[in-house]
Amino acid sequence: MKIKQHLLKFWNFWPPFFGAGIKVKSVDSQWRQMVIELKLRPWTSNYVGTQFGGSMFAMTDAFYMVMLLRNLGREYIVWDKSATIRYLKPGRTHLRAIFHLSEDDIMQIKEVLKTQKKMDWTRKVEIKDLNGEVVAEVDKVVYIRKKDDAPSSPQN
Repeated sequence: MKIKQHLLKFWNFWPPFFGAGIKVKSVDSQWRQMVIELKLRPWTSNYVGTQFGGSMFAMTDAFYMVMLLRNLGREYIVWDKSATIRYLKPGRTHLRAIFHLSEDDIMQIKEVLKTQKKMDWTRKVEIKDLNGEVVAEVDKVVYIRKKDDAPSSPQN
């Protein structure tokens, strides 16, 4: 439990997130769900007063990677490999993204890696406004590999 508290403190005061208005609101005890918020403030908005797209993109960075690392264990290498964002409408309110990792997700990854050396795991993240409307979608690709014969980065 202590590592989670320190990590949350670090994330919420890490300059790129703090300056962008990004806050980790919650992490469940099993690291299977995280709730991230982006506050709309004068210093986090763009020229026309809506959420800055870079902050919307940043609010989805690294969370699935950390959740997978915590759930798969030390025998796996996990890296964020790529992400693509689609802006669907302006973010005119505070925004929220919920990251969810199921037991089935973890089991499927482990099953795939019994027969493959590596894999790309993909997941769509929706960024919603206070009315629950989706303002952006981010397609995340996470590289996963067993450590026994793994290189140190996903480029190899």
